[in-house]
Amino acid sequence: MTCQTGASTFSSSDSFGIVRGSHLDMTILGGMEVSEEGDLANWIIPGKMVKGMGGAMDLVSAESTVIVCMEHTAKGNKKILRKCSLPITGRRVVDVLITELGVFEFGPNGMVLTEISDTTTLEKLKELTDAHFVVSPTLSSMEANSSNIKPQD
Repeated sequence: MTCQTGASTFSSSDSFGIVRGSHLDMTILGGMEVSEEGDLANWIIPGKMVKGMGGAMDLVSAESTVIVCMEHTAKGNKKILRKCSLPITGRRVVDVLITELGVFEFGPNGMVLTEISDTTTLEKLKELTDAHFVVSPTLSSMEANSSNIKPQD
């Protein structure tokens, strides 16, 4: 493995010190479900053998911005819900939710759709989302905003 200039590596114990010491500005993690209130469920599948939640509970309680990236649905089931049905990793911890269909921000106005994929419609997005959300008056296209991302050399 080759690291680019400015990259760093550290041990697992150091990483927990960074997280628990609130030295993170942002954390990005996956999710199984997100509620309209910004609750996150990401660590267990009922009836399956899993080791546990790992460091996810530490990460979402680290007083940093929490960005969740996940698929909008799984096997036809909605994953953005009014209330999570899976065990909660953290309550009201999600700041931004990114799926292949849209970007939602959570704040004083609740769950707000700020970007939508060019591959869907607002009506289809509403159909695939159980959670209540409002549409930002400045709703933009995800693809239009992706032009600002430049690949690394």
